[in-house]
Amino acid sequence: MKLSKILAATGAFLFLFSAGLAAPKAGAAFVPIDPFAQTAEMGRGVNVLGYDPVWSDPAKGRFTPAMFKTIHDAGFSNVRIVLQTFARLDANNKLDPVWLKTLDTMVNAALEQGLTVVLDEHDYELCAKSAEGCRTKVKAVWGQLAPHFKDAPNKVLFELLNEPNGAITPQVWQVLSREFLAVVRQTNPTRNVLIGGPYWNNLEGLPWLKLPEEDRHLIAVLHYYLPRPFTHQGAAWDPVNTDLGVTWGTESERQVMEEELYVAKTWSDANNRPIFLGEFGAYDKGPMESRAQWTAAVARNAEKYGFAWAYWQFDSDFLLYDFSKPGWVKPILGALIPPTK
Repeated sequence: MKLSKILAATGAFLFLFSAGLAAPKAGAAFVPIDPFAQTAEMGRGVNVLGYDPVWSDPAKGRFTPAMFKTIHDAGFSNVRIVLQTFARLDANNKLDPVWLKTLDTMVNAALEQGLTVVLDEHDYELCAKSAEGCRTKVKAVWGQLAPHFKDAPNKVLFELLNEPNGAITPQVWQVLSREFLAVVRQTNPTRNVLIGGPYWNNLEGLPWLKLPEEDRHLIAVLHYYLPRPFTHQGAAWDPVNTDLGVTWGTESERQVMEEELYVAKTWSDANNRPIFLGEFGAYDKGPMESRAQWTAAVARNAEKYGFAWAYWQFDSDFLLYDFSKPGWVKPILGALIPPTK
């Protein structure tokens, strides 16, 4: 064989070998799993890593891979890793390899703890401004992440796009969600994929969520933050809810919550699709006793209706874990994971 051919073959081998090293390796090989069975396995979870400096500089990260053991040992069984990928794309829409290496480290660390991992494409604010810009970038992201994770165990799931809104109208989302799913299915034909409805993944978006009937490896996503004057009181980005001291917990308020979440249960039964309650939480400025009561009520209703869930969020705001101490915010942790007697 000529030297040029030997070098070419060797180069191809080294490329494939290095690509193989980059992909997550913790856990078993991929085996398809029924989405209802997967939802039951996912159970209780938390959103992590969304705004952590680890993505720009791992040495400055608050969240380290060891935190997944802390999460597991507290009683959680899934994590939703919040990914702002658009900022990690170069001029040719290629993902930063250093960023991808950090993601692999985190995914592997979570898998090693037996946690189910949801990879959530979270650039909803940028997508809200331009449907065409969203189409280009989200397809580029899943065109790289999906093949990268194609051999990961079934405990890795993909969430196509967080909270479609603005320019992503219900009609536009019907088209885009299928385009994004088609990109994923090129390399992951039977991995379970999460898709939420328009209108920020809220209850009013569920009637608009028309999942392709032929694809039975899908899980519907719901977010719940009602009533917003309570859950978002004092949030700087939500100036409508400026009043502080708003409480929650009366019998009528609990009944309303149960009925609202039952709407999602009814949709789930009618469409034969499981539900992942991917976000819920009450902002830090609300009264702690009410926040804990509300959080516990959401989690228990979700469990009663068969939904897996992930609390928003681990740190930053809607605080569950306080890095300044460090330690859990015990009233919220106890609301999510009740102490065993």
